[in-house]
Amino acid sequence: MKIILNQDVNNLGEEGDVVTVRDGYGRNYLLPTKAAMPYTPGNLAIVKARAAAIEKRKEEKRAASASMKEKLEGMTITLVVSAGESGKLFGSVTSQMVQDALAKQGVTIERKKLEVPTHAIKMTGKYEVRVHLYESDFSIISLLVKSEAELKAEKKAAEEAAAKAAAEAAKAEEAVEEAPKAEEAAPAAEEQPAEN
Repeated sequence: MKIILNQDVNNLGEEGDVVTVRDGYGRNYLLPTKAAMPYTPGNLAIVKARAAAIEKRKEEKRAASASMKEKLEGMTITLVVSAGESGKLFGSVTSQMVQDALAKQGVTIERKKLEVPTHAIKMTGKYEVRVHLYESDFSIISLLVKSEAELKAEKKAAEEAAAKAAAEAAKAEEAVEEAPKAEEAAPAAEEQPAEN
């Protein structure tokens, strides 16, 4: 069955495209949901008349995709999950969890546009999530999966390092304060007459 798309349909085409689909898919889904219209000379003329408006919408989508790509470049998401000592997760990290983490950072992306490696991550570590934007455009996000135990250990190490740095700073400050006192004491010792 030959149809003309009224809107973008994933894995099929964009608004205004003429595509061939199976009869059942066209009759039972695309036509009733108004996602497409039958391929007829009259409908083709309607689409050609709207070609400028369709192209303008495509340009807007390309621009939005480019700005989203800039926003996502170099972004790192950290997810803290329950895991065993070996790093194996109690459960898995899914695209829904990645979508929620992105939403917390102010980025709204459809879950079906997120490509999580192996569809579900089951170990702690660093991963790359591919985000499909518009047409063949995509972006890569770094995903850091940590266990709660790793996070506690990192916090403890950071606190110890901060305490050590504070102690060293206090020692250095104390040494700076002691230096003038030592200099004052040295001339006083020289002024006293030596006893025979």
